[in-house]
Amino acid sequence: MSDRAETAVRDYYDALRSGEPLSPYFLEEESTVKFGISESLYGFEAVSEALREQTETTAEWAVESHHLVVTERDGVATFVDEVTMAWTDTEDDERRRFETRWSGALVETAERETAVDTREWLFATMHVSVAHEL
Repeated sequence: MSDRAETAVRDYYDALRSGEPLSPYFLEEESTVKFGISESLYGFEAVSEALREQTETTAEWAVESHHLVVTERDGVATFVDEVTMAWTDTEDDERRRFETRWSGALVETAERETAVDTREWLFATMHVSVAHEL
């Protein structure tokens, strides 16, 4: 398990909980992809716009990691997790809660000055799905 890549994932969870901007955690490339519970986003611009809108229209995030596994190899890291997440939709004041599965890849980048403490590791892909028993 990589401490630096794991820290990047945990920092993302913390940023989500506190309503901080999330796009700085993603690689600024057209190849960046994020699949959410109800969306498919291709390219950094689409990911960034959707995350900005999500931050503006949600509040009171709870993100509980249950089984985070991070593996780092040669400048690439993969992660998987089971996450209970909940938030309040500020447009209809409804509380949403989901048991989810997260997976994705991070890439190690040249260190650059950003607001993200773990600036060496950025998400290239992220997939969040709802876990249902068959």
